[in-house]
Amino acid sequence: MGIAPLLPGPLGFGTAPLGNMFRAIPDAEAAATVEAAWDHGIRYFDTAPFYGAGLAEMRLGEVLAAHPRDAYVLSTKVGRLVLDEAEDPVARDLGEKGGLFEHGRPNRMVNDYTADATMRSIEDSLLRLRTDRLDIVWVHDIAQDFYGDEWLARYETARTGAFRVLEKLRAEGVIKAWGLGVNRVEPLELTLDLDEPTPDAFLLAGRYTLLDHDRALQRLMPAAAERNVDIVVGGPYSSGILAGGTHFEYREAPAEIVRKVERIKAVAKRYDVGVKAAALQFSLAHGATAAAVPGATRPSRIAEDVAALTARIPAAFWTAMRAERLIAPDAPVPAL
Repeated sequence: MGIAPLLPGPLGFGTAPLGNMFRAIPDAEAAATVEAAWDHGIRYFDTAPFYGAGLAEMRLGEVLAAHPRDAYVLSTKVGRLVLDEAEDPVARDLGEKGGLFEHGRPNRMVNDYTADATMRSIEDSLLRLRTDRLDIVWVHDIAQDFYGDEWLARYETARTGAFRVLEKLRAEGVIKAWGLGVNRVEPLELTLDLDEPTPDAFLLAGRYTLLDHDRALQRLMPAAAERNVDIVVGGPYSSGILAGGTHFEYREAPAEIVRKVERIKAVAKRYDVGVKAAALQFSLAHGATAAAVPGATRPSRIAEDVAALTARIPAAFWTAMRAERLIAPDAPVPAL
């Protein structure tokens, strides 16, 4: 198990913003951003049908089709099917994540973690991505933030459906690895306790960042490392608030988060450290982390990510972060 040997490096590219998350992005800008990622040496790309009802997959596939398939690693997700019919705008805006992708394609989506839906989702994704194979497949969003008290029932459907299909596809060599892609720690802890099926990795968004890492640090990360299940950190900038934006948890950041970010900025300024660099390197510092996949919608952001990956951060900065209780005292930090 584990996917670290599959990955070409610690920095990937997350495509949720290419699904017109928060704003309508011109096709040319989206394409230029993917090309910028390629030009800066990024060779791991993560996407999902949910991102703009297939829009992110289509945009990513259009650019990657011009590059050799063996030259990059590709992951997408299952659990949602994109239908060839329009969604009611009101239903879309009141649905998952409150209209997060309101500027995406108008297609209706249905949540389905059964075996048949998993196979159909993969086939549809291959068409949108204009490729003949996927390297990694994540089971998407089976957690409380989407299903509330019903999440365990959804999880059980996935366990007996999607999990087993993906396990079989991996055994047959159709995919190289599979796991869960979620925004919460609990489904991952539950999966690690299963005797079977056995995932290779988890994509955990927003739960191992400068702003939120305590629970993952204490149980999930050690348990994952013990079982050789790698962690890919999604959203290392916490929906953008750590990269100069205003969003946290996919919405406008609440006052307490804004205050915490201001405290982090103050420490960073004292040591001449970029907050973006601190956020990215912190998420990658844990031994269980195999990669981080920040998203972007502008080519210039890619250069910033690449620079943040190697920016020098003095040990005194991390000492100050611990002293001011901005990170857990036992959280691993980057080695100089």
